[in-house]
Amino acid sequence: MKTALVTGASSGIGTEIAKRLDSLGFRVILTARRRERLEELAAELTNEPIIITADLSDRKECFRLYEETKDLGVSVLINNAGFGLIGDFDKTDTERELSMLDVNCAAVHILTKLFIKDMIEKDRGFILNVASSAGLMPGGPLMAGYYASKAYVVSLTQSVAGEMRARGCNVSVSALCPGPVDTEFNDVAGCSFAVKAISPEECAEQALKGLFSHKTVIVPSAGMKLSAAVSRIAPRKMVVNIARSVQSKKLNS
Repeated sequence: MKTALVTGASSGIGTEIAKRLDSLGFRVILTARRRERLEELAAELTNEPIIITADLSDRKECFRLYEETKDLGVSVLINNAGFGLIGDFDKTDTERELSMLDVNCAAVHILTKLFIKDMIEKDRGFILNVASSAGLMPGGPLMAGYYASKAYVVSLTQSVAGEMRARGCNVSVSALCPGPVDTEFNDVAGCSFAVKAISPEECAEQALKGLFSHKTVIVPSAGMKLSAAVSRIAPRKMVVNIARSVQSKKLNS
């Protein structure tokens, strides 16, 4: 049976991707901190899902997760776990922000590195790193750490994908860069959306479509594709100022 591992599977995009993978015949390994949420999701799946609780802000947990799953034939890795913080850089909680960087960057880096070695050996596999449209922007005042963390994910993904292509390796690495998605993200970040969000179901559908089409950067809505294109050609200072205006609206919503 085909096997997929989904981190951050307890809600939002992760939950919907897990459901879609299950419908495609994958046995899904569900990972998150909240076991009760994972059990609720597992009850909806049909292909003998596996639950592994882990706090990926702890690097040792990332390595443990790999050790517990490396012999299960994982051919699809979904690095979805992540969260954000909003506020002026000098005022956000340092420990909380470092935890965010560990989940958003270190966990993605570690799991991608460990699993891709196995995939290269087998010359097959798919890795989806969930970034954000924020990762395509030059910066985001009031969410400085979050924007920087997602830029890291996009850069890492594009670089590793380029290595795979240059070697003629049949391992595909993609970055999902959605704009606002209607999930629990804002409850954690302490803000609300300033622009219209897409549903997690739509995001998951577009994510897997892009992943299995070997697309390196996946932007799952026409509006965000346009915004990303404009950000590449507009003056960087202007884009940063616009980003600050958007984040300010989140704080005031």
